[in-house]
Amino acid sequence: MIRVLIVEDKASMARMLQQLFASKGHDVTVASDGAEAAARIQAADFHLVITDLKMPNGDGLHVLQAAKAKSPNTIVLIMTAFGTIENAVQAMRLGAFDYLLKPFSIAEIELKVEKALEQQRLQAENAYLKDSLRTGLGRLIGGSGAMQQVYGFIQKVAPSAAPVLILGESGVGKELVARAVHDTGPRSGRPFIAVNCAALSEGLVESELFGHERGAFTGAVAQKKGRFELADGGTLFLDEIGELPPSLQTKLLRVLQEGEFERVGGRQTLRVDVRLIAATHRDLPGAIAAGRFREDLYYRVNVLSIAVPPLRERPDDLPALAEHFLSRASEAMHKPVTMAPEVLALLRQYRWPGNVRELENVIERAVVLTDGAAIRAADLPKEITGLSGEAAEAFSDPTLPLDEKMARLEQEAIRRTLDSVGWNQTQAARLLGIKRSSLQYKMKRYGLQR
Repeated sequence: MIRVLIVEDKASMARMLQQLFASKGHDVTVASDGAEAAARIQAADFHLVITDLKMPNGDGLHVLQAAKAKSPNTIVLIMTAFGTIENAVQAMRLGAFDYLLKPFSIAEIELKVEKALEQQRLQAENAYLKDSLRTGLGRLIGGSGAMQQVYGFIQKVAPSAAPVLILGESGVGKELVARAVHDTGPRSGRPFIAVNCAALSEGLVESELFGHERGAFTGAVAQKKGRFELADGGTLFLDEIGELPPSLQTKLLRVLQEGEFERVGGRQTLRVDVRLIAATHRDLPGAIAAGRFREDLYYRVNVLSIAVPPLRERPDDLPALAEHFLSRASEAMHKPVTMAPEVLALLRQYRWPGNVRELENVIERAVVLTDGAAIRAADLPKEITGLSGEAAEAFSDPTLPLDEKMARLEQEAIRRTLDSVGWNQTQAARLLGIKRSSLQYKMKRYGLQR
């Protein structure tokens, strides 16, 4: 909720402005002079201050200085008559957002306020983005049946304001799914704020989520807004919510139920409008049984749920994902490379315990290590190549021609793929990305039999 302070010594003007912004759902406070305004500013936080320039007991410049001293991000609009326009310009030099020349229309002040609040939102989101290390594709990739189900769920849950719980193993791209829900829904133009509960110590989680006041604890040298405030009007993504300390689960439950909280060390109750999306790779029902997770919080966050499949359950998506990561890594390193066919075959037969994140790391590593125009099997980690028998001997023999090494690697890749599908030639050909007739030719060439 937007908190507005109106500072105006004329009662009729103050009443009109109060009614105008209250009708828009804002929390409006009125002060009749500069001294009262300064006291209000010290007692509470305001997103926006609209103040007359000429008033008794402290003018608009005094109010501006008090607001900026309390919070530099507070937006201040100056109202002034024609004769004091030079003072209004001086106020802008001191940090005021803009000025309004009396008399002004309702449409004019509405437009000024809308621009001011939008700038404040963008400043807060940009500050958060600079402080965050963000990873991910930026979009979901994959046309497999498993991912089509995920896309269908996203389309269904996105229009709602209800909490969403995203389930899946580590590395499957749960944050990307959360971003897709946000971008597809009505809050797409508002902030998307993410926090990884597992990456923060227990002592920092509360401050990160709810913010803190200056002096709340050692090191709190200034007031800090928490992630809930930054996400006001938008979406807050709590990754690995199962790692949230029990002491914070109660406070989170209160925010979800009532939409209000206090900063650490603060007394002022803040209200926010936030859609919560949570994610976990944990068994939350098991954590409830073990007393590590509140049952009432589980039912509050698990109103809608989306299960993201692991990479091993959607092998058809692997070529597109690998190509995407290869293109991105090649561009970032200014090193244009392609991928040899046997490499894709090896990638497809691997189980990928680290899921999409592991695939991204493997491709990036291969681009760094390769000396040629294409990534080869030798550029992959041993756990993926799994070379054995003749293939391992071939790669350890420096006198063997490259063509022979590639042939033995191809033979090993085909044998391992056939083993993984019970020697079903149609499935093996699909996984290897070749025609069934080509597979049969290669099996005959290498003498591969069940």
